[in-house]
Amino acid sequence: MDLSAYPLELPKDDCPMVRFMNVTKSYGALVVLDNLNLDIQRGEMVSVIGPSGSGKTTVLRMLMTLETINGGVIYVDGQPLTHMARNGRLVPADEAHLRRMRASIGMCFQHFNLFPHMTALENCMEGPVQVLGLSKAEARARSEELLAMVGMIEKKDQHPSRLSGGQQQRVAIARALAMRPRIMLFDEVTSALDPEVIGEVTQVIRRLVAEHDLTMLMVTHQMGFARDISDRICFFYRGQIEEQGPPEQFFTNPQRERTKQFLRAVKDAD
Repeated sequence: MDLSAYPLELPKDDCPMVRFMNVTKSYGALVVLDNLNLDIQRGEMVSVIGPSGSGKTTVLRMLMTLETINGGVIYVDGQPLTHMARNGRLVPADEAHLRRMRASIGMCFQHFNLFPHMTALENCMEGPVQVLGLSKAEARARSEELLAMVGMIEKKDQHPSRLSGGQQQRVAIARALAMRPRIMLFDEVTSALDPEVIGEVTQVIRRLVAEHDLTMLMVTHQMGFARDISDRICFFYRGQIEEQGPPEQFFTNPQRERTKQFLRAVKDAD
């Protein structure tokens, strides 16, 4: 993979928080992302929608360094994410660089991924203690504050098996925030929840958008929620951005025929 055309870093005074530059991902002959170019500005909330297999979740997994890339470069706050500069050129990043870059990114998964043997409070404390090196007292104070923010402080001593799906997802959000990320990723965080508890989680995300200076990228199938909360909608189709724009424009006046077809199908499904 020739990376000589890519900058070692982006200029600090005018770089987005996240930049995908000509990023390609494939599994054998299956191309999942095809020369993707995407900027996410600081403090922006971007929702990614699209049919199954369009590459939506792969974007998040790449930002979490859970997937390798086959071409291009991803930059986070001006620095290459999975590459690093050495002797004036970009080379694959070592583990120390990856750990440093991951520290600024938090992710909430569809299926919570809480540690079953830990209480809600212990789940939130684990990362700050083990990864950030906080004392247990500092981690407890930070975690209790975040659990209170997501409405879960009264359940702090409960194990995940004693919590509903909506409660587990709110704990998962608090756990991610305990690492003090600058970027938050949400992967279909309401799809595994019963309809009556989806509101619990969407309300927490609304509060994050309103009160915290986070850059957020959310993959979702909930069109109404995406419309209400996002600064921009990106519609993925076959590994590329087919169309993007502000929510009102995107939903009321889509320009591309594939976008119109997708929105009609989603509306009919509802």
